[in-house]
Amino acid sequence: MSDTTAGLLTIAALVILLAVVHKPFGDYMARVFTTSKHWRVEKPIYRLLGVNADSEQSARSYTVSVLGFSAVSILVLFLILIGQQALPFDRGLSGMPWDMGLNTAVSFVTNTNWQSYSGESALGFAAQAGGLAIQNFLSAAVGLAVAIALVRGFVRSRSGELGNFWVDLVRGTIRILLPIAFIAAILLISQGVIQNFGDHTVHTLTGGAQVIPGGPVASQEAIKELGTNGGGFFNANSAHPFENGTPFSDLIEIFLLLVIPFSLTRTVGTMVGNRKQGYAILGAMTFLLGAVVTITTWAEAGMHSQAAQLAGGSMEGKETQFGSWASALFASSTTGTSTGAVNSMHDSFSPTGGGAVMVNMMLGEVSPGGVGAGIYGILVMAILTVFIAGLMVGRTPELLGKKIGTKEMTYVALYALSVPAIILVGVGLAIALPGTPGYMNNPGSHGFSEVVYAFTSAANNNGSAFAGITVTSHFFQLSLAAAMLLGRFIPIALVLGLAGSLAKQGKVPVTAGTLPTHTPLFASLLVGVILLITGLTFFPALALGPLAEALS
Repeated sequence: MSDTTAGLLTIAALVILLAVVHKPFGDYMARVFTTSKHWRVEKPIYRLLGVNADSEQSARSYTVSVLGFSAVSILVLFLILIGQQALPFDRGLSGMPWDMGLNTAVSFVTNTNWQSYSGESALGFAAQAGGLAIQNFLSAAVGLAVAIALVRGFVRSRSGELGNFWVDLVRGTIRILLPIAFIAAILLISQGVIQNFGDHTVHTLTGGAQVIPGGPVASQEAIKELGTNGGGFFNANSAHPFENGTPFSDLIEIFLLLVIPFSLTRTVGTMVGNRKQGYAILGAMTFLLGAVVTITTWAEAGMHSQAAQLAGGSMEGKETQFGSWASALFASSTTGTSTGAVNSMHDSFSPTGGGAVMVNMMLGEVSPGGVGAGIYGILVMAILTVFIAGLMVGRTPELLGKKIGTKEMTYVALYALSVPAIILVGVGLAIALPGTPGYMNNPGSHGFSEVVYAFTSAANNNGSAFAGITVTSHFFQLSLAAAMLLGRFIPIALVLGLAGSLAKQGKVPVTAGTLPTHTPLFASLLVGVILLITGLTFFPALALGPLAEALS
């Protein structure tokens, strides 16, 4: 079977799987966050946390809970990483240096999973399973909770309450993430992904001895993809056969990347009582991802050079069992979902392909975005879109029965500006330092692209990298940690403030002058606004990086 045929069949199978689960899974998630019933297994957790599961929180209280829980999570994970030699299953490894431990702790708690270390040579099994894997669940559940809080802001009328963060966190983990991750781990084990607690020594053909690293990989691999986290157990991530050994496991992992972000559009439609609105958001997300998949596949499989023609595609940095098509699909999906997992090396992509996946992150992780983050991100962009449309026709903007006034637009404007500012300031500081060129693996425009990609990935909580750049210096460890921290929690605080403001409003009745936001026309306008903002913000940086490289 040719690479093209296999690629087309993979895309077709992926679309069918996502379509089949979209309605039942989306409606199930809506029921999870709207029912008043608590599962028996959840009640002891609430007692342990000391919270009243039937009480609700204001936007301020909800925000404090999110930030406080995340701060404690960073501290606990940091202590695990720098003191792992005191834990069981440490494999004889010492703790991480403090700056690397801080970077890694911030990375996993912010759902970024940026890695400046090789997992198989730097971490023991306790730190991997008891530290990183747990945060893969919790960071995804935090994003899911924030998204649901914003949806409640649209649903509720003249109420300052957004639900209970602790209930949303527990339900998202126990009722959604854990069951699916368990099933996915079994499927991955069936495809050769390993699950054990020991390294194995083998004898080579030349009579020497070689240690084959093992570990609880399948359990971490499942939630790494499902939670749009991305941190690999091995340095090669999902290009390693112990993490992703067959084309079928590759399909499973891409499906896990996309299933929650895409299904959440159905959840939104169900919760707000307007499923057409969910379909409009789904259409915008699908168009953006489809465009990136098309461009990246064209660039990587199109054989636009003599070397690519001889190899049957641009195969540098790619696994031969996946080929160019599956590599492009995985890269587009992982950069569109704030995941960061890779089954090929993005630094080896062509200028056009590498630029496409970089722009995919610059869109704001809304194509379709990470677990929760994608939905609240595109809803904020939808508010900006109705505001622009309102300016054009001279009407007060409305979305889902809520007026968009000065206060709401302040939150939206700050949200739209915060992450790009973090990226561009970080890149500017890095390029201004005289030592930065020494950390680049490539000179010129590609080296500049490596720096832009690093800060774009960090601030957008993606975690993938143009791996040619060395980021183990104090500057990069701390600056990227700051970018991840600010890029995660400034938008979350703004979203929750916006949700509280919306919840306090009454519902505005639909009139003949109300802009329909559930139509293909509005979805097209939404896509246009996202592309316009991205282009105006990042075109100069792209012109100095991938565009300059492509034209050279």
